[in-house]
Amino acid sequence: MPRLAPAGPITAIVSLAVQRCYVYRNGIIIAVSTVSSGKQGHRTPTGVFTILQKHIDHKSSIYDAAPMPYMQRLTWDGIALHAGNLPGYPASHGCVRMPMAFAKLLYGETKTGMTVVVTDSDSVPRVAPMPDLLQAAQALEPNVTGIDTEWHPERSPEGPMSLVLSGTDKRLLVLRNGVLIGSAPVTIDGPIEETMAFTLNSVEGNEFHWLQLPLPGQSWEGERMMTPEQRGRVRMGQEFRALLDAQLQPGTTLVVTNDSMRASSAGKKLTVIDATK
Repeated sequence: MPRLAPAGPITAIVSLAVQRCYVYRNGIIIAVSTVSSGKQGHRTPTGVFTILQKHIDHKSSIYDAAPMPYMQRLTWDGIALHAGNLPGYPASHGCVRMPMAFAKLLYGETKTGMTVVVTDSDSVPRVAPMPDLLQAAQALEPNVTGIDTEWHPERSPEGPMSLVLSGTDKRLLVLRNGVLIGSAPVTIDGPIEETMAFTLNSVEGNEFHWLQLPLPGQSWEGERMMTPEQRGRVRMGQEFRALLDAQLQPGTTLVVTNDSMRASSAGKKLTVIDATK
């Protein structure tokens, strides 16, 4: 039902637990479809991905040139959204299969860089943009005064932006088209209770209106707009915030998680993919 939100940024959420894909535009759900994800031994990875590549008449380079119509690539090692057979249960080699008509309609609305969340209702999503994201951030040459603060928007001058906030690392990462362009330490008041996803609905002057996208297993009731108090929980350097605010546009995705981005972390860590290769 695209007429519910005729224009604006799109985000897709795939629930492996219920084998459904939910599509939002401007934070409003406009489409739902059944899917078939990876079978046992080829489980579809959970994560927060960006669409890296699109191809209408794609053929698999791994599985005997199997057809993958309306392919939208999520990883460079073979995971994608595409049209395919839906037997009513997980049956793919890791991809998310969709009905042909739905895959075609979705393909016509999306762009590379769009956010796709793949999740189980009983586990938090993993974040997947590039290898050892924190170390990659620390390896960049600083353009902004301050230890561990990086800002390189020229690495990807245009395209959809994604923000990843790790409560464990107390760090904010900024990606555009899946490429890391910024990183900064942050101070967070109070614990992060669960993984949350937001989309930037609108910008009015210095006011940023973030709309929460309920993930499978989360409540759909109550206030969905981020309050000033919620945004005020996260503090960062003023110079970095000013640079970041100047780049934010409607459609930017923010993922807040307790997962760590450190490869050496003893707790949960993020599975990551290099979007530049």
